[in-house]
Amino acid sequence: MGYENLVFSENSTFLVTGGAGFIGSNLCEAILNQGHKVRCLDDLSTGKQENIDIFADNANFEFIKGDIKDPRICMDACRDVDYVLHQAAWGSVPRSIEMPLFYCANNITGTLNMLEAARQNGVKKFVYASSSSVYGDEPNLPKSEGKEGNLLSPYAVSKRADEEWAKQYTRHYGLDTYGLRYFNVFGRRQDPDGAYAAVIPKFIKQLLNGEIPTINGDGKQSRDFTYIENVIEANLKACQADSSAAGEAYNIAYGGREYLLDIYYGLVDALGLRDNNGKCPEPNFGPDRAGDIKHSNADISKARKKLGYDPEWSFERGIKAAIEWYREYL
Repeated sequence: MGYENLVFSENSTFLVTGGAGFIGSNLCEAILNQGHKVRCLDDLSTGKQENIDIFADNANFEFIKGDIKDPRICMDACRDVDYVLHQAAWGSVPRSIEMPLFYCANNITGTLNMLEAARQNGVKKFVYASSSSVYGDEPNLPKSEGKEGNLLSPYAVSKRADEEWAKQYTRHYGLDTYGLRYFNVFGRRQDPDGAYAAVIPKFIKQLLNGEIPTINGDGKQSRDFTYIENVIEANLKACQADSSAAGEAYNIAYGGREYLLDIYYGLVDALGLRDNNGKCPEPNFGPDRAGDIKHSNADISKARKKLGYDPEWSFERGIKAAIEWYREYL
């Protein structure tokens, strides 16, 4: 259960790309807490210096400010590394529609640079972030690996391309690669600001500030929201997976399904925002976001079987922890 009892050899070194971001900084923290060495590569274009300043006094932490679009930076970052946890990417479906060339250069070519650098440096395991967006317009639930639909955004294209390139590096070069299809990850240090902010931290911050959130669409869309601790578990267990599981992609989620309207009213209740008559501020509604899927729910049986993934954090448990964190740090 969990990842705290996983044992890696002494002096193991992990490279976390995008380590100053939401998921990356949480991975850095978890690995450092286990006493291992962490090298963080980030160009700080979307990551935040403050997310890694908390590790500055840790002798096992090293920060390289650099861009994965630069092959030389990737080569330097992979030297003497045992495990690569490749999280560096630009997210957001709607932003990718506005910037297709950049998403190709950063998310596809950048990942290819990292794969090649890992191969040339003899990295043991290459674990990378994919996305549930690769399921596109496939209507069936739960989403199951091998049953993907038409891709709906350049972001989804970039993640699917990453999976195909990783598969080639396993097939032809013997690099153990493991793709993790994240389903709507949330938790501490997730940025609530900006036009493309994730819905949970954005709603929490707005409600705490007395603002009325806007829900894109009718609020009846559903997501398999996944707490950050489950994602940490998946990454570290992939580092210990058998080579027979390499060259494939895996759904990483809790396996639940939450509707946006239910989440909104749940946050209102958790934050104590109903008046004495039980009434609460009603959300605003905006247009659907281009490229978004309507429903998302993951079949995680493949990850359970091949990676030993066994998520402990339900949505309910995770949202309580997230609210506590945002109350303290916002």
